[in-house]
Amino acid sequence: MSPILTGRRAAAVALTALLVPLAACGSGEDKPAADASASASAPASAEPKAANLTVLAASSLTDVFKTAGAAYEKAHPGTKVTFSFAGSQELAAQVKQGAPADALVTADTKTMDGLTAETGTPAIIAKNRLVIAAGKGNPFKIDELKDLADTKLKVVLAAPEVPVGRYSKEILDKQAVTVKPVSQEPNVRAVLSKVELGEADAGLVYKTDSAKSGDKVVSVDIPDEQNAVASYPAATLKGSKNTEAAAAFVTWLSSPEAQKILQDAGFQKA
Repeated sequence: MSPILTGRRAAAVALTALLVPLAACGSGEDKPAADASASASAPASAEPKAANLTVLAASSLTDVFKTAGAAYEKAHPGTKVTFSFAGSQELAAQVKQGAPADALVTADTKTMDGLTAETGTPAIIAKNRLVIAAGKGNPFKIDELKDLADTKLKVVLAAPEVPVGRYSKEILDKQAVTVKPVSQEPNVRAVLSKVELGEADAGLVYKTDSAKSGDKVVSVDIPDEQNAVASYPAATLKGSKNTEAAAAFVTWLSSPEAQKILQDAGFQKA
């Protein structure tokens, strides 16, 4: 072999030896750049999976939650929200008995506080106040709480274990007004129904419920200093099979969209 060819071959070998480590370094630098790009394109948070949610809710939320549920389903395609309405004490009993549900909203904090073993951390989503619901046209000219003490009146109240019944007792006791109700009902809607049907002359209900009755009843406001504030806490249920979707719904109830729906219905800001 000629000395010239031998020299050329040696030079080629030396050049190859130099380029191999450089190529390896280039490959190593490209890899982190690709990883960074992939990380940047990943979404910050994922939308909860669509689910069929069952929400146990206080009777006084019946109308507004139908509107809220429809709005939530529209914003979360594939998710279905089904409500079960009853007095808060009935809902608490259902939870303790293991009723299949995903979230709970009561009309008082006391009921929710008794369910800490079954619920997540609650959040107040709305507030409400009581009014006197007088019969159509208010024929007995009921103007204030003390008028309910008139023995000629048929007054209906919610049972004392029901939040609105407990609030009613609180404000009547505060004003030293003694009322002997003709019946004690299991929820606020039942109280209102008695007055609407003329089976009672007056009752104590939430302002939002009375407002839905139109001219069937006359709402008599109770001064703030004589009134009680009802707080509505919402929480997920630990027995839920849709924990992420349930948490998303409970969080949404405090969102501007949900708060507008609640306040348009007469509920006060939480």
